[in-house]
Amino acid sequence: MNATPRWLAPEQKAAWDSFIRMQETLIGRLSRRIQADSGMSAADYQVLVNLTAAEDGRMRFMDLVKRVEWEKSRMSHQVTRMRKRGLVAREECPDDGRGAFIVVTPAGRKAIEDAAPLHVEDVRRLFIDALTQEDLDAFARICDRVLAHMETRPD
Repeated sequence: MNATPRWLAPEQKAAWDSFIRMQETLIGRLSRRIQADSGMSAADYQVLVNLTAAEDGRMRFMDLVKRVEWEKSRMSHQVTRMRKRGLVAREECPDDGRGAFIVVTPAGRKAIEDAAPLHVEDVRRLFIDALTQEDLDAFARICDRVLAHMETRPD
């Protein structure tokens, strides 16, 4: 580790601060809208989106953890809450006694199908409509570059 911190230049700090402010404001507003519109938390929505996009509406628990970038304990608590409300089920993995699948239930599928159109409209209203297609293309390239960079850097 370097003895001297590599402080951000003013332009770098301004870019970072703007990104953080935008991300936190956008996620906060979208989370409040999901809750108000559907009664689901943003975490419920995130789990259900990933499950319904997966083959047969099921994912191994650890694959789901990795996909949403959560700690195992957070996912475990989230799945427990969602199971109690009938949105997901847990199934043992037949070929791996240690593993488990998290499976979207019919009630979970209905919940995401009801919530998704409203959420997409909020994403469009708060994010997409503020940018040109050129802006969106550039933003996607930047996000992909940062993600690829992080893949080469261990936590």
